[in-house]
Amino acid sequence: MRSTRVVKPLIGISCCTKQFGIFGMPNHAASNTYVETTDQLLHGVPVLVPANGPTADIETLLERLDGIILTGSRSNVHPSYYDGPPHAEGTWEDMARDSTTLPLIRAAVARGVPVLAICRGFQELNVAMGGSLHQRLQDLPDRIDHSSPMVASREVRIGKAHAIRVTPGGWLHRLAGTTEIAVNSLHNQGVNKLAPGLRAEGVAPDGTIEAVQVLATAAGPVPGFAVGVQWHPENDWRTDIVSRRIFEDFAAAVQAYVADGRMNGISAAAD
Repeated sequence: MRSTRVVKPLIGISCCTKQFGIFGMPNHAASNTYVETTDQLLHGVPVLVPANGPTADIETLLERLDGIILTGSRSNVHPSYYDGPPHAEGTWEDMARDSTTLPLIRAAVARGVPVLAICRGFQELNVAMGGSLHQRLQDLPDRIDHSSPMVASREVRIGKAHAIRVTPGGWLHRLAGTTEIAVNSLHNQGVNKLAPGLRAEGVAPDGTIEAVQVLATAAGPVPGFAVGVQWHPENDWRTDIVSRRIFEDFAAAVQAYVADGRMNGISAAAD
């Protein structure tokens, strides 16, 4: 008898390297907010992608994953990846993550695996596709402080911090249905040079690019869904309609990718 069980999509969630415990043991970690969102909103199976750098088997990952969420993190993308100046002393770095996610992004975009990049992941997306970053927006003239409020209240930390202007006619405008939305803000780095092939979908009042869609690479138009947002929609999708729609749009892209892959598999088997 053929099983009627619905097979859920596998959603890769990028991890950071962090030290836990009294002995500082190295771990691969991702915030529970991404796992909960994948479980409860995307109805997928969360698969944590370790930050194992040069030993990461990118092709095997992409053969099995149906979508990828690139997570936020306290660490900054290492400036060697975009020819930037050295970080200020004390800046958190995670080159094991960088050397995993950057090639993963390029391969996923080329293959058409749906990608949703959030905060640090948004910055990784820009760097992976050939862009560069500002390291500390709050140190630049005429920029607002985009960093996380250092207060105990989670509601304050993830609360709306500023508005962004949404690009008319773009991906985000289709979801939001308006040309201005409010977002939270928990980052230091920001886009300096936008990568070729990326379109700005939203911009903060100080000119900082806050959302992008990948339209093309040097090889031509991208075959799938690849977007990024600088804020954290995983923190408020239960209460914010735009945050929820971002994940729902990603979920739709994942389902389309899975369906297309299954059809291709059926066709290949028939041949």
